Order: sequence, then structure tokens, then C-alpha cells
Amino acid sequence: MTSGRKREFDAETALEAAMQVFWQKGYAGASLADLIDSMGINKPSMYRAFGNKEALFVKATQRYLDTRMQPHLTVLQQTHLPLRQRIKNHMMSILAMQCDPEHAKGCYLVLCQSEMISGNVPDEAAGILAQADELPKQLYTDLFTQSPESIELGLHIHAQANALALYTLLKGTASMARCGASLQQLEYAVDSMLDGIFQHQAKLS
Repeated sequence: MTSGRKREFDAETALEAAMQVFWQKGYAGASLADLIDSMGINKPSMYRAFGNKEALFVKATQRYLDTRMQPHLTVLQQTHLPLRQRIKNHMMSILAMQCDPEHAKGCYLVLCQSEMISGNVPDEAAGILAQADELPKQLYTDLFTQSPESIELGLHIHAQANALALYTLLKGTASMARCGASLQQLEYAVDSMLDGIFQHQAKLS
């Protein structure tokens, strides 16, 4: 007697495929047919393994946060480097992902967050997107507030404004990358932003 029906697909592979569809088309634009076809499974199997489309999206979004965003945070935590270099490395790591031709360009989160205003994103999915939108701003604010080098440079005085500037740029580069801008073109924008933050405060000090 068997212990149950053996699953005929790898759940992690299927979830990765679903994440790629949402990354390309957004939540509203990704149909069940798109998802099922990409995942290589049938509708009953999808519902058994992941639940409905919203539940699948929540799982796919968490996968994106864990597998795609976490490595960028590790770069930011390299405290042996000067603060500006840490931020530059962190932002270039994100830009490299945004411009990578191996998957949908741009940012999964930025694309899906832009759909929230339409009201077409269900509550649980909207909740995880809203939470993901707040995390970078808080992370950068904490960095400018708590870093000894930031405090020494006086960057902590405008920590929230500096954090918003970084996050706004990354949202903009996501859109530009999706439209075909190159990594080299976007790097200039990063350098200009960091020049503005660091040199402006140096003049005030």
C-alpha cells in the first residue's frame, strides 16, 4: 500500500517558474493559463500544491525576496568598506539584476506594486507588496542613522530623505531597465545620486 500519490513535479522549480511569469507580466497580467503552462503542471496540481492565484503569488513574492533581494542586503552589510562604496556596490548589485537578460528585466516588486493603485491586487497580495515597499526605506534610514561613518559625515541628519532618494532611484532604474537602458547608463545615475548625497553634506559640514 502506498503512502499517497507521488507528486509529479518539483515544487521549487514550479514556484520559480511562477515567479518568472509574475515578474514578466505582473499580478493582474499573469493569467492562470500563463502560470500553469510555465509551471508545467495542470490546474488541480497547482491548487493542491500552492492554493489559488493569490496564494501562489504570495509564495512567489516571498521566494523573490529570499532568493533575489537577500543577496543585495548582504553586499550592503560589508562594513569593512567605506559607506559610499557599500551603498554603490549594493545599488549596482540590484541594477545588475534589473538589467540581467536571463529573466524579465526591471524589478518584480516595482512592477507588481504599480498595479496596486488599480485595485486589481487582492488584499493578501497587496499586503505583502506594501510591506516589501516599506522595508528598503526603513533599511536605508537605519543605515544612515546608525552607521558611525554616516554620523561622522552628518548624513544621519537627513537620514529619511537620503533613504528615500536611494529608493526612488532604484524604482526609476527598474523602469528604465525594463525599457532597455544598459547597466552602464544606469551606473551614471547611481554615481550622480551618491555625489549629491555625499558631496552636498560635505559642503555643509
